[in-house]
Amino acid sequence: LEKILKELGEVEVYDRTSYEESPLIAERIGDAEIVVINKTPVSRETMDKCENIKLIAVLATGYNVVDYAYAKEKGIPVVNVPTYGTQIVGQYALGLLLEICSHYGHHDECVKEGKWENNPDWCFWDYPMIELYGKTAGIIGLGRIGQATAKLLNALDMEVIAYDAHESEAGKKLAEYVSLDELFARSDVIFLHCPLFPATEGIINKENIAKMKDGVVIINTSRGTNVDEAALLAALESGKVRAAGLDVWAEEPAKNVALYSHPRVSCTPHIGAATQEAQARIGTEIVSVIESFFA
Repeated sequence: LEKILKELGEVEVYDRTSYEESPLIAERIGDAEIVVINKTPVSRETMDKCENIKLIAVLATGYNVVDYAYAKEKGIPVVNVPTYGTQIVGQYALGLLLEICSHYGHHDECVKEGKWENNPDWCFWDYPMIELYGKTAGIIGLGRIGQATAKLLNALDMEVIAYDAHESEAGKKLAEYVSLDELFARSDVIFLHCPLFPATEGIINKENIAKMKDGVVIINTSRGTNVDEAALLAALESGKVRAAGLDVWAEEPAKNVALYSHPRVSCTPHIGAATQEAQARIGTEIVSVIESFFA
């Protein structure tokens, strides 16, 4: 990426700056015209200090690290890379669900530790298995990634329903659009594939969990704060939520020990789009966007 960007102009690269608001951010941006970031925030204060900014490019799908409303006021376009991880995040979300269904990692360890060998029965398992055939999957956010997940769920012969504020013809071919309350009431598994907006922040909360089926499974590969973690933990403790698969967290690195160490939580460190192929696409796509901006 650095090599390609240098073909477009003068480039200064900092591998790490800050995940939180810091004077260092504006200091490093200086008089640059184009700012390329990932998780480094660009606030109102930073934009006011760096008056030469003409474009903010986010090396990710989510762009909530930028005060994009203020950027719009200042006439600064904010661009992201919405398609680089579409397929892999869908695959990853399904992988979290399959891990919950069969506990592959745990049973791999059981074989290696000799638990199966020393078991009096021919088969050995520590958890009740879940069969997905015929069950209902609800997807909150049927955009690109939600649709990629829906295709996989259809292949498993699940009934797929979805809620999205903006319905599409492509979505209608993959899922039945329903209201949010109907999705909560009907789903055996709920996938979060929605951006972090005021309307989706804390969408999995105490009130909405109460509307769900007993024993529902929740998968989140979108943004951590789309889930009220205290409410989810309480629902796991009560059994209302059977299990959760979480790749994203309210604080990252994850600090909610009670949640990530819960025996019915399968968790990973925000790596849903961490394949070499997806990361390579980030570079090529963001360069294409910057070239379009120049044009």
